[in-house]
Amino acid sequence: MSEQIYIGVDLGGTNIKVGICDEQGKLLQTFEGPTGAENGADFVIERIAQYVRQIVEESPFEWEQVAGIGAGLAGFMDIPEGFVKFSPNLQWHNVPAKKMLEEFLGKTVKIDNDANVAALGEAWAGSGAGIPNVVCYTLGTGVGGGIIINGKIYQGSAGMAGELGHMSVVPDIEAIQCGCGQMGCLETVSSATGIVRMANEAVERGEKTSLALHENIEAKHVFDAAKSGDEVSLRIVNRAAYYIGRSMAIVAVVVNPKRFILGGGVSKAGEILFQPIRETFKKYTPEVAAEGVEIVAATLGNDAGIVGAAGLNLR
Repeated sequence: MSEQIYIGVDLGGTNIKVGICDEQGKLLQTFEGPTGAENGADFVIERIAQYVRQIVEESPFEWEQVAGIGAGLAGFMDIPEGFVKFSPNLQWHNVPAKKMLEEFLGKTVKIDNDANVAALGEAWAGSGAGIPNVVCYTLGTGVGGGIIINGKIYQGSAGMAGELGHMSVVPDIEAIQCGCGQMGCLETVSSATGIVRMANEAVERGEKTSLALHENIEAKHVFDAAKSGDEVSLRIVNRAAYYIGRSMAIVAVVVNPKRFILGGGVSKAGEILFQPIRETFKKYTPEVAAEGVEIVAATLGNDAGIVGAAGLNLR
């Protein structure tokens, strides 16, 4: 039994996931329960505290062994002050989450953006273990990211560092408006939402593709069709991969990470996505910045957030 344990919380709009980690980032126990977001911020914060106490009570550990608690929250944050400035998923405005949790739990609590803590989880105990400088992409409904420098999350002056999905990489002639209000963001072409949009547009144009057989196209349908040789699907996948690779080429000359880690549902497509990403990255990155850089899949899956949140007190 570890002398000290660390609790990680991954707060989602539907569910709250809580986990216990040891000092090496090994996930020892997990718990998941409903968020109850419709009841407001005070209710959710109290529920988080309830779940944290419950997981410890149901574990072989004592409350006194809890050395720190971390929480990954979606939204725009003032991390040093511990405030969630705005969370679209939860409809929170200026919620002092850190202070409230510390009052409920009587323990030190650290908070950060959910994409940042997922990146920290992979860097601490996943595909980036033992590597001090990594950049993580989360390819899901949107495109999130996290930058780890010397083993620590790089947050930037306003906590906005690592918003990789909002790099404007698509040329104006092809660009559409992103949900953030800007044009040509990576998220518009390389997220599951962007991939589905491009697929639907191809079907609506009457292009010859097996995607037309699906009533509701999903990103997985596009990847499966591409693997089967569907030319339209392959073009969409290559476009999504191309812009990820181009964005990595930009990041490489700014941050110069040793490894890029791709997580999220879209990353499960495998080599049909990874190979063109690597080719594009190599083509557009100066050799000295690309040398030895690896582009790999994440390994922690849905546990990355709770592991990274626990690691906020150690990393």
